[in-house]
Amino acid sequence: MATVFVSMDSSARSVGADDVADAIRRAAEVRDLSVTIVRNGSRGMLWLEPLVEVETERGRVAYGPVTIQDVETLVDEGLFVGADHRLSLGSTEEIPWLARQTRYSFELVGLIDPLSPEDYEAHGGLSGLRKAITMQPAEIVELVTESGLRGRGGAGFPTGIKWETVLAAPTEDVKFVCANADEGDSGTFADRMLMEGNPFGLIEGMVIAGLATGATEGFVYVRSEYPDAIATMRTAIGVAHLRGWLGLNILGSHERFELSVRVGAGSYICGEETAMLESLEGRRGMVRAKPPLPAHAGLFERPTVINNVLTLASVPRIVADGPSVYRSFGVGRSRGTQVFQIGGNVARGGVVELPFGVTLGTLVNDFGGGTRSGRPIRAVQVGGPLGAYLPVAAFDVPMDYESFAAIDAMVGHGGVVVFDETVDMARQARFAMEFCAEESCGKCTPCRVGAVRGVEVIDRIIAGDHREANLVLLEDLCDLMASGSLCAMGSLTPMPVRSALTHFGNDFHRLPAALRSDASEPRSR
Repeated sequence: MATVFVSMDSSARSVGADDVADAIRRAAEVRDLSVTIVRNGSRGMLWLEPLVEVETERGRVAYGPVTIQDVETLVDEGLFVGADHRLSLGSTEEIPWLARQTRYSFELVGLIDPLSPEDYEAHGGLSGLRKAITMQPAEIVELVTESGLRGRGGAGFPTGIKWETVLAAPTEDVKFVCANADEGDSGTFADRMLMEGNPFGLIEGMVIAGLATGATEGFVYVRSEYPDAIATMRTAIGVAHLRGWLGLNILGSHERFELSVRVGAGSYICGEETAMLESLEGRRGMVRAKPPLPAHAGLFERPTVINNVLTLASVPRIVADGPSVYRSFGVGRSRGTQVFQIGGNVARGGVVELPFGVTLGTLVNDFGGGTRSGRPIRAVQVGGPLGAYLPVAAFDVPMDYESFAAIDAMVGHGGVVVFDETVDMARQARFAMEFCAEESCGKCTPCRVGAVRGVEVIDRIIAGDHREANLVLLEDLCDLMASGSLCAMGSLTPMPVRSALTHFGNDFHRLPAALRSDASEPRSR
């Protein structure tokens, strides 16, 4: 019996993976061939989706991108035995784009059936949880601390310190673990892909977090734009309950942990941990003033661990293998791996997991293959819509928290968005202000009003209205927002604006569009 893998990831389904899987099933039935079709997660090579793999004696062989029109000839020419075909990519694991990566948190994504507990355990799943059950909470926290794991949501706060703070809270307190999967940054999709491709990995990480801190209940907070991830997580949680991985007496122990999914309305601000807590409690997502920190008084004013999906998904292997393996990756204080998501005007978009320290140029040129348009790269935005716009001259800077901070940029959640030479960076700066104005929770004046004024000021600069005076005003406004905003939404909005001014200042001194000979030329945004 042949085993064929066709991704059920949202990205693959959006380009016809469901139809391809159905066509393969029908082709096998017509030929009276016995075939098992496994709907796995995506390998992350999004330009090759729908990707089809077949299990052979020499491992999995990949084909892609496969359309339903390709299926008949593909089957006739030996798909089920891994034969050569014009769409053949050879051994999946030997595809250079995959072979060069260091898959840690994404190790099982694309490899297993996401909803098969047997498949998960067969590939090492639950090893971390089984070990954690035999340990004292402080010992688990110490392992995570020694690993150097930092929050992958963008802030890079040491995970062990956060867990230690929650563990130290009075034992009679109810404690919570929250996975913030409100992945709202433009050009980011790793949380979604992990939840759809390896939901049990996230579940296991959250249970271990509960064991380490004394928390007995957890929530996965997902934005409503991720219906497939929501459905997969809910199904996986149900399976985990039936297998004794959740609920009372986890894996036959005296430990307990409950877990459920909560769906947000898609507000960007709910990516900020306290706004997420407000939403979880049934209120409008608005930032809370700190202190108190969520680790002291979080969900329902109880001590709460809040971590990103990628952070929690790294925990099982750290516990199972020990902290030294994870710590062996990375540079300086940026230990381990980062899941980079390459998008925008790029030839090969997708997910790349590598140790911290890889250069931006390696990601964009070697993995991304340059621009999809074929034009030269002009700018790359790293770290989401509030991240800095970087020029090609910055391509040799190592991608780690400290090196990027030194050039007034941030790694953030690992989003990398590419722009070619047609981009107008003054309009990109305007977009940053406009984005903040649209997404601000409105609680503090510097963010709520400052972003609106920022759009107006940049509009005057683009129009050539008292340009020099307005550039000075824009700088003052950025100072105010950066120092006076209640949270990172407002304080980081100046980063893309200032980076555009610093690296692409000429775009702010163009003739007004009505006076330019190239006014009709389309611009990337």
